[in-house]
Amino acid sequence: MNFETDDVDRAAGGVVWRHASNNDAGVEIIVVHRPKYDDWSLPKGKLDPDETWEAAAVREVWEETGLYVDVGRFLGQVDYVPRTAGAHVGESTPRPKVVRYWAMTFVGGEFTPNSEVDEVRWLRPDDVLALLTHALDRDVVQRFLDSRA
Repeated sequence: MNFETDDVDRAAGGVVWRHASNNDAGVEIIVVHRPKYDDWSLPKGKLDPDETWEAAAVREVWEETGLYVDVGRFLGQVDYVPRTAGAHVGESTPRPKVVRYWAMTFVGGEFTPNSEVDEVRWLRPDDVLALLTHALDRDVVQRFLDSRA
């Protein structure tokens, strides 16, 4: 399947991290709970018309988490077809989705629950990998961890 056509949903997001609060030289990564899907995910969302991938990633992280970030290394792209949610009105199957991710360093802000995300957690990498609902999100986090090694 060609995921670079116009007939795909484009989204962008980030692996938002900070130094661990206990000063042990580790990192914590934020994960978001989306009540609509009842899942744990990385912050991400669809591009607006004429928006760049990177700008969309920063905007979506802020909209979902209230956090300000510095954009770092590009972590890659995942392509998939959603199993259920995401089908457009009048379509029998969901459209393919392309999501690009960046490493993002937390620089400030504070989470306020909203309609898309009702809870966030800052977790150690092993806990993030255990909590994330989708394997593709775990793959992106692993890319981030591998890039820091």
